[in-house]
Amino acid sequence: MDWLIDTLRDNPSIAIFLTIVLGFWIGKFKYKTFSLGNVTSVLLVGVLIGQLDIPIPGPVKNVFFLLFLFAIGYSVGPQFFRSLRGSGVKEVIFAVVVCVLVLVTTIVAAKIMGYNLGEAVGLFSGSATISAAIGVGSDTINSLGLDPAKAKAMINIIPVAYAVTYIFGTIGSAYLLSAVGPWMLGGLKKVREDTAALEAEMNRSDLSSDPAYINALRPVAFRAYKVTAELFSTPQSVESIEKHFIDKGYRIFVERLRINGKLTEPQPQTMVGIGDEIVLSGRREYIITDESWIGPEINDAELLNFPAEQLSVLISKKGAAGMTVDQLRRQKYMYGIAIKELKRSDTPIPVMAQTVLQAGDTITIIGLAQEVNVAAPKLGYVDRPSQASNLILLGFGLTIGCLIGAIAIKIGGVPVSLSTSGGALIAGLICGWLRAKRPSIGNIPSQSIWVLNNLGLNTFIAVIGITAGPSFVSGIEQVGFTMFIVGMLVTTIPLLLAVWIGAKLFKFRPAINLGCCAGARTTTAALGAIQDSLGSTVPAMGYTITYAIGNTLLILWGVVIVLVM
Repeated sequence: MDWLIDTLRDNPSIAIFLTIVLGFWIGKFKYKTFSLGNVTSVLLVGVLIGQLDIPIPGPVKNVFFLLFLFAIGYSVGPQFFRSLRGSGVKEVIFAVVVCVLVLVTTIVAAKIMGYNLGEAVGLFSGSATISAAIGVGSDTINSLGLDPAKAKAMINIIPVAYAVTYIFGTIGSAYLLSAVGPWMLGGLKKVREDTAALEAEMNRSDLSSDPAYINALRPVAFRAYKVTAELFSTPQSVESIEKHFIDKGYRIFVERLRINGKLTEPQPQTMVGIGDEIVLSGRREYIITDESWIGPEINDAELLNFPAEQLSVLISKKGAAGMTVDQLRRQKYMYGIAIKELKRSDTPIPVMAQTVLQAGDTITIIGLAQEVNVAAPKLGYVDRPSQASNLILLGFGLTIGCLIGAIAIKIGGVPVSLSTSGGALIAGLICGWLRAKRPSIGNIPSQSIWVLNNLGLNTFIAVIGITAGPSFVSGIEQVGFTMFIVGMLVTTIPLLLAVWIGAKLFKFRPAINLGCCAGARTTTAALGAIQDSLGSTVPAMGYTITYAIGNTLLILWGVVIVLVM
């Protein structure tokens, strides 16, 4: 045991990895719907290992935290800047109002209770479940030029207050928005009925016969026919065959031909005559009702063997951005193509007829290889799976962002700056926005963003827990049960006010209102609880814009709360 302790003290990286492993393992366990989650589990394991008094160099914590902040900014950047104009302004204003409510409630509570800077930051980060505020607040406290011992004591109390308030911050938010919120809006039954009505409105389409509008399943049939009808004694062009179906209101298309025994990919002017074989695609009921117009159906494995492809496309073309799904389905290049998924800021949103595509969205389409490869460039940048990340973009963005964040301006003798943390976040926002505007600028795959996000934050939290470990128990005695009660109030008051404001002042539909509240408070757990409660994914439509704004402001509030306090 002595050897193990000495080894951990001499090699703190081992202690960090051990903390992450055990924290993620514990974070997987659930009791009914309750789970500590990865971040809180890592923090508590770090505190336990920290009882061994393991010194960890400062730069390790800062480097991983900056990577995390850049990843957060990069993932929400497109949505953040797009939301500042156009139809998203209403949601932006709402998110700002909610974030201000959270900030003011925290400051008032901290002032009344006489909390120091560290306790205030911990109260804020835990009750608002914004773990990044721990790092931003710590950096700001360090920049104030306080007595080193006093600053260290304040910083060490932050994770204590965070741990005490985080549990209700997570569970309470989910309960308030999924149970109390619907009650405030007229009752769960009424909210469910309104959500169903909203879904019907969003799904209203003029293309009821369209074979392409589906979430995942493709109700498109491919059937092969032998051309024997008298009409084809005079060869007909592919264009005229398809026009015949379109004139009758059917979207049926020629997909493949066998002419004179040779497989042929159809072109508009390709001529089809008696004895040729033709493959049609479209809704099954429309194909089989008119087969006599061509000839008998045949079963030919070679003729019906089609290569299908699934592609993820980053929406960046002006023609596609701003379209509804219904309008997109009208485009000729979308014939026979299915929309599998639509993501906004990595959050899946419902694919409905009136869902509006936005620059920076990722749409996944499925269809025949030749069809998909024609449609994808019309939509934007084909985001093919890749293991390569643009480290030049990452490194350059972090360097410039941190340099700008390090610039301090004295106001009333107090040095005020964004801090390197704020600079890294803003750098990520800008780089993410540039990526959506100019996809060729370089890419950081979503898998890499996940690693930067989770490894960056949890390594930072692990170091926080380990370094605060020796003083954690005394810190619990210092903040006591009172901090838990105060945290409940700081979580509850802004959320209930947000639901009321969303309904009365912003006139949001109930499902959208609840989604906006979850997004502004960046509580993904609450979004899941709301969707389960309503039996619908519609709340996600209110979540994405407010999440982008909330994530940015709540992190920056870590600076503001220290300066105000």
